[in-house]
Amino acid sequence: MSASGGTKAIVAALAANLAIAVAKFVAFLFSGSSSMLAESVHSLADSGNQGLLLLGGKRARRAATAEHPFGYGRERYIYAFLVSIVLFSVGGMFALYEGYEKIKHPHAIEAWYWPVGVLLFAIVAEAFSFRTAIKESNTLRGAQSWKEFVRRAKAPELPVVLLEDLGALIGLVLALAGVSLALATGDGVWDGIGTLCIGTLLILIALVLAVETKSLLLGESASTADLRKIEEAVVDGASVTRLIHMRTLHLGPEELLVAAKIAVRHDNTATEVAAAINAAEERIRTACPIARVIYLEPDVYSASAAAAGTNPVKSPGGPGPTH
Repeated sequence: MSASGGTKAIVAALAANLAIAVAKFVAFLFSGSSSMLAESVHSLADSGNQGLLLLGGKRARRAATAEHPFGYGRERYIYAFLVSIVLFSVGGMFALYEGYEKIKHPHAIEAWYWPVGVLLFAIVAEAFSFRTAIKESNTLRGAQSWKEFVRRAKAPELPVVLLEDLGALIGLVLALAGVSLALATGDGVWDGIGTLCIGTLLILIALVLAVETKSLLLGESASTADLRKIEEAVVDGASVTRLIHMRTLHLGPEELLVAAKIAVRHDNTATEVAAAINAAEERIRTACPIARVIYLEPDVYSASAAAAGTNPVKSPGGPGPTH
């Protein structure tokens, strides 16, 4: 994901959510609708989330230091994980509490035109933000489905904004349904039920974001497309005859570590081996520009050693045996 594309989507979502949060809170003050209060807190939480994403992007651009020699690229993952926590606690749990209180102590909605008008405005604003996120995501997802894009994207910002905006739009529809039913029946319980539905929705989205971001925090390998590019670039048939095995790890969304054992000719001199490694590194960086850190270990190919090396369970750093 390009940094500019992610930033554009975040800023669009931030602007929309700040305007919507103010409008919803004003509507709550005039109408007493719990759905409006839950939605205003939801939009405020979303605004804070976009602020966290922008902060994470800024901090991730810091130069590497002796203490952090691989840089700070993973800060983007940390702040995206914080977003899921905020969405769960501030957005989802608050909405559940407010919905429960409204059902327990229902009261009629006053000045109905405030919540209805604000909800319609919010739907338009959120649709604009969602459209921007979709447009920016389409330039990156290629032939992937939306589900695959959210699950496999190495940059967390666009999936986070997409899910937040989708949740916001569905939440607005739920709030409008709750308010409408409360007005039609004169029973404020429907407003509370709508609020409970919003809280449940936000918690589900927060859990999805937490699971996906946790995977990125643990460290994911390169995408299938990037792996294929690297594998094709390593071997030139002359100085490097075979890729014995390889491990990749995302140090950040646009920073990839590549560690591989490559086969060189057994009669090569040390100078020739060094030249082969340097040439292979250059080919890898050309084929996959995000490969910033590359470690290549030369070896003479052995079928038995390769059989062990390609098995993550047997190779150093691999997972232990499963039972």
